[in-house]
Amino acid sequence: MNENLSLFDDAYQAYLRRFTVQEIHNGYFSIDKKSGHAIDSKTNRKSDLSDDLSAYDLILKNKERLLSFDEPTRFIFSHSALREGWDNPNVFQICTLRHSNSEVNKRQEVGRGLRLCVDKDGNRMDYEMLGDRVHDINKLTVIANESYSTFVDDLQKETRESLRERPRKATMDFFKDKTVQPADGTKHTITENEAVSIHAYLYDNEYIDEQGVVTQRYKDDLQESRLVALPRRLESMTQSIHALVQSTYDENILLDEMIEDGNQTQSPENKLNENFAKKEFQELWHSINHKYVYTVHYDSVELIRKAIAAIDKELYVTELKYIMTQGMQQAADEFGDKQTTTKEIGTVSTSTVKYDLVGEIAKGATLTRRTVVAILKGISQTKLYMFRNNPEEFIRNIIRIIKDQKATMIVEHISYNKMEETYDSTIFTQEKHTQPIEKTYSAKKHIMDYVFTDSEGEAEFAGNLDSATEVCVYAKLPRAFQIPTPVGNYAPDWAIAFNKGTVKHIFFIAETKGSMDTMNLRGVEKAKTECAEKLFNNVSTSHVRYHKVKDYQNLLDVMKKLE
Repeated sequence: MNENLSLFDDAYQAYLRRFTVQEIHNGYFSIDKKSGHAIDSKTNRKSDLSDDLSAYDLILKNKERLLSFDEPTRFIFSHSALREGWDNPNVFQICTLRHSNSEVNKRQEVGRGLRLCVDKDGNRMDYEMLGDRVHDINKLTVIANESYSTFVDDLQKETRESLRERPRKATMDFFKDKTVQPADGTKHTITENEAVSIHAYLYDNEYIDEQGVVTQRYKDDLQESRLVALPRRLESMTQSIHALVQSTYDENILLDEMIEDGNQTQSPENKLNENFAKKEFQELWHSINHKYVYTVHYDSVELIRKAIAAIDKELYVTELKYIMTQGMQQAADEFGDKQTTTKEIGTVSTSTVKYDLVGEIAKGATLTRRTVVAILKGISQTKLYMFRNNPEEFIRNIIRIIKDQKATMIVEHISYNKMEETYDSTIFTQEKHTQPIEKTYSAKKHIMDYVFTDSEGEAEFAGNLDSATEVCVYAKLPRAFQIPTPVGNYAPDWAIAFNKGTVKHIFFIAETKGSMDTMNLRGVEKAKTECAEKLFNNVSTSHVRYHKVKDYQNLLDVMKKLE
């Protein structure tokens, strides 16, 4: 019964091998009152139970013995053990063999398996012991008949209602101490400094508002697969961090972690296939798999001038307000004739709250204090006085505007140098995907059998690549394939090798965007793609080209222009 141990645990393996098949199952049955007969046993009519009292005592009374490695019983057959009164925390599988319409019975049955399990020493396997792995260990599998379908739907609806009370704001405290799973499959607890970095990333990219509520911008970027990459030190936790963010507004994210459909085919094994070995892809891969370092030289005076102009044009700081509600008390818990009044707080920067304005901006924008002072001296007094009304928002918005201006200048002055170090083919198979096979694209010309896409647009793009006669082989580049830029690492989407003679530039690196409107790309995002364009189009080999494209036809149009 102690199924929570690893299948590779020596003690557990020894336990499985110790007993014969005849020893590992047990059961008891009451009399069939219609026929007057019990199944496979003599009966005790006074108790209506099997007279195999040892099985009865073991199953219903001797929990400690049943859970220990000394007891061979692992499978129990009964029609009533799962009802009220059976206190066994280590039920991991339930197989129902009879049809029942009783919701009460089903709740009792499922309830037996929803208890937190214990190890062989009786220690409860709860969140304090396991962290976020608590759902991996405490997992109940129900092999059910069709009578369970309505019951399961209702149970999940109730669970969703309960999850509505979950945290709804992506604050620093929300992320701190959360256990996540990096790309290497290990477990990691988010530190306070990492929580601060995550919160800053979300706010700087306008993915959360002042209160930590996820914005529509985040949801749109997520839908279009154009989320800004996390800071380098957090990149290995990208999937887990974004799942946490999404859980603040979508209860299905949490529910998906708690409930799985056993009939749903899981993610298929995805290995490199014969397309990877094609000479066309090998030539493409050896043209792009080098790692690079960059150098940037730009004029501080020019940055100061552009930052001042952008701040004077774009800076807006909301004034803090409070709402006062007044009403006459009519009963102990009731007020009538309520009226609300909204008032501005006014100046909040006082002698009791000190801010290192120059230091905070210098740190956030990665500038010298002298440069920051020059910028603040140059902006209009109207903009500078906004600091008094909301100091923290003033600092954050100033940093964001300066970083956008830096990003624009960086592209003009960046240069790349090739390193001897290269990416190897293992980066394609290291990524772990959780999507079921129904949500993957079965490819023909891809270097792996399946393409795990992030949106309908990407799935359509992969389909167009497969059907295009010009395309020889292609790859959906993994997140680990990254280009360094001064505003964060950047991972392009696709690497495509065309058949020779069909297009001039037979190798192409593509970034698929739902919209080609450059106004939808903020300074940092735009800078990353332009750095990639400069690397592949100006520094890399002459037959590799990079471009942002909307779809496959747009890609062909772009290549004609490049020719």
